[in-house]
Amino acid sequence: MADLFDADDGQTELSLEERKGLKPAYITYRSELNREEQENILKAEKWLFARRLATPDLVDQGFICQVHKRMYGDVWDWAGKYRQSDRNIGVDYYRIHQEMRVFVDDVRYWIEHAIYPADELAVRFHHRLVWIHPFPNGNGRLSRLLADRLVVNLGEPRFTWGRAHLVSAGDVRARYVDALRKADAHDLAALLAFARS
Repeated sequence: MADLFDADDGQTELSLEERKGLKPAYITYRSELNREEQENILKAEKWLFARRLATPDLVDQGFICQVHKRMYGDVWDWAGKYRQSDRNIGVDYYRIHQEMRVFVDDVRYWIEHAIYPADELAVRFHHRLVWIHPFPNGNGRLSRLLADRLVVNLGEPRFTWGRAHLVSAGDVRARYVDALRKADAHDLAALLAFARS
């Protein structure tokens, strides 16, 4: 059985300090951690889609942190707080606040001036948030959930994201990670296709 904190390809490794932030003391297996996180995420998803939110309100640093806290706050004490250490992906931790400000301003501009069609705008939002990687963990799940709400606000149906749970390793997750890597190289086609697959 894998260690509780072993990360699959494309998942974030947690620092020792971040690992200490696990709230439920009974969790000893990855499957238990995934189950607790998923229950917390489902509550956050219900909360997010039950509210009337203006599109610009979705693109706010404080709101993004609030959604992350709602998604992981029952499981991690650092939920909703920007990471304090570097990763093998994402910007340097000391640049997160600056990059998030630029990101929020860019997305608001895209929305206000209808720079991209709804799907592309939401997928670009998703990719950029994953690329910044502001939180210790859960960045992909957070950005997919927020992109879903954003695309709905823009008049389109929710994305399907391969119709799979993307936390566990597998073919669908591998396609998703590959699409993210292509988007890193400025080729968004695979990620756009994956979002609607």
